[in-house]
Amino acid sequence: MMYLGIDPGAISGAWGLINHHSKYIASGTIPNDEGRILAKQLKDDLRQAIGNNDFMVVIEDVHSMPKQGVSSTFKFGRAVGAIQAVTELMNVPWFIVNPQTWKKDMGVTSEKETSLIKARKLWITAPLNLKKNHGVAESLLLAEWLRRQA
Repeated sequence: MMYLGIDPGAISGAWGLINHHSKYIASGTIPNDEGRILAKQLKDDLRQAIGNNDFMVVIEDVHSMPKQGVSSTFKFGRAVGAIQAVTELMNVPWFIVNPQTWKKDMGVTSEKETSLIKARKLWITAPLNLKKNHGVAESLLLAEWLRRQA
């Protein structure tokens, strides 16, 4: 069994994949064209990483942010919907979890740096050396959260 975590975003979204032993398998950013999710490419990327293995998915339950403009909010919502649609079309169990729940359970805060630090300790081979890799870190932590729940 594999566990796929998805940190949604129109531009900074990411995914992370671990196996049932919590071993890092793969990760990546969610492909987009100026904020429009490239759904077919995302599905192809995920299928290539997962292969023929059974898997489950968890997506962070995200919302618009205060003081975010209408256009940005719409773009973000459209991206989240596209990501959820790709997940549903993969015909596997998938779940949504709010950030407060999984972050508390995983011992991280809303500060992105805490997710990077924790993920770097858990998966030394994962590409997490840059600050901008916080989305990948959070997606891997989401996958680990799901593994612990299963």
